[in-house]
Formats: sequence, structure tokens, C-alpha cells
Amino acid sequence: MVSSDQRRRQLAREKFERQQQRRAQSRKRKQRNTVIAAALAVALAAGATAFATGAFSGDDDGKQKVSDAGSEASQSAEPTPSEAKSPEPALSIDKKAAYSMKLSTNQGPIAFTMDAAKTPRTANSFKALAGKGYFDGTKCHRLTTEGIYVLQCGDPKGDGTGGPGYNIPDENLKALGKPAKDGTVTYPPGTVAMANTGQPNSGGSQFFLVYKDTKLPPSYTPFGKMDAEGLKTVEKVAEAGVTGGGGDGAPKKTVTVEKAVVTKK
Repeated sequence: MVSSDQRRRQLAREKFERQQQRRAQSRKRKQRNTVIAAALAVALAAGATAFATGAFSGDDDGKQKVSDAGSEASQSAEPTPSEAKSPEPALSIDKKAAYSMKLSTNQGPIAFTMDAAKTPRTANSFKALAGKGYFDGTKCHRLTTEGIYVLQCGDPKGDGTGGPGYNIPDENLKALGKPAKDGTVTYPPGTVAMANTGQPNSGGSQFFLVYKDTKLPPSYTPFGKMDAEGLKTVEKVAEAGVTGGGGDGAPKKTVTVEKAVVTKK
């Protein structure tokens, strides 16, 4: 039989994954709307040019139609993948080295070590983003305190929908061992792992800090380990709970990343 505690953890995991998927769908809708708006703008521009050059013509019933040239212009408005997304930073880190990322926050320092040998693409991305000041001034927008015990950060929008414009591949997924019968592995306290959309290889800039044993599917790249002081900072935030009560939402103690720095150890 499944115990009530196991059932509670299962429900928490399912809720976590559903919310990740909803946020991914929200991002896709926004991207699609941006594409549609761009296509409409080009179509309108093409229409204005066509009107000025006499490309509009009247049908027998008096209705106007767009010439083939105008139609082709509007169809070409949708960007190609290379135009629609930013490129992933070129790999420039030392794969044999370890890197330290320090987050100076208003609640205290949170530092963790990244193993470039096991997660080179992830470590490289974080080094590049931190070097550009990408994380500076961002908030850790999500805290979970029931079933799953994480503080989620790295979103410049602060609502779970932001990202750097590119995705990085999953890495190091076997590091946490063989999944249990329920398909989960344990992310121990101090683990720093990538958030994603629920789909493979969909990580961006968002990551979560584990402050208590958390069972999740082995789908989230574990790429860092917090030091004792950093873990204590996150535990302090978790103890204060979620804004408005409940087990999932914005932390009651607002966490703002004032500065993020990555250095080679």
C-alpha cells in the first residue's frame, strides 16, 4: 500500500511538473504571439507598399485582393529558428576545472561549486550569463515547502516564464543513481539543479536550490553543490514559508540576487 506521506510527495511532484509545463506553454504562447505580431506588421507593410504601387486590384464583386508578391512577403515574416533564438554561448571553460558561483543576495550569500567535467554546457552557460550581469537584480520567484523542497531562481522576469533565449542540453542525469520503483531519484540537500519545461534538453537560466531531500524524476540536470553557508541561507528563507500560506509560491522572505559571480577554483 502507498502511505499517506508517499501519496503527498507524489502529488507534490505531479503539481511541480504540471506547473513547469504550464510555464512552458505560457512562454510558447508569448513567442507565438510575437511571431504573429511580426508577421502582421510585415503583412501590413507589404500591403501599404502594394497599395502605393497599384498591386491591389478589385475583383468583379468590388472586393480587394493582395497580389502574389504581397502574399509572399507576409509568409516570409515568420523567423527561422536561428533568427528566433539567441545562440548558446561558445564553450570557453576549462572542462577539467571546477567553478564556483556566488550569489550575493539580500538574505545572505549563496555559493555553490559547479563541476565543468560533468556539466560543461551548463557551467559554461552560467559563467557566460553571470559575466554579462544577467542574474543581477533578479528574484528567486518560487519556494516549495510541501513534498518538494526547493527555492527556484534565475528568471529575469520573476514569474517563471523568463529565459536567455536559448536552451542547453540535459547533463549528468545519472549522477543521482538508479530511479526507485516510482521513477524518482532523491535530490539531496545542497543540490543545485536546472529547471526545465518538462521536455528533454529544455533548460535555460532557471535553476533550483534543494534544501531538504526531494524526490523527483531524474530529468533535472544536477550541476552544483551549495556550501554550508549557502544551504543555511536557503533554509532560513524556507522556514519563513510562502507568501499567503500554502506550500508553493513566492517566498515570504523576498530573495533578490544583488550580484552573481562565477570564478574558476
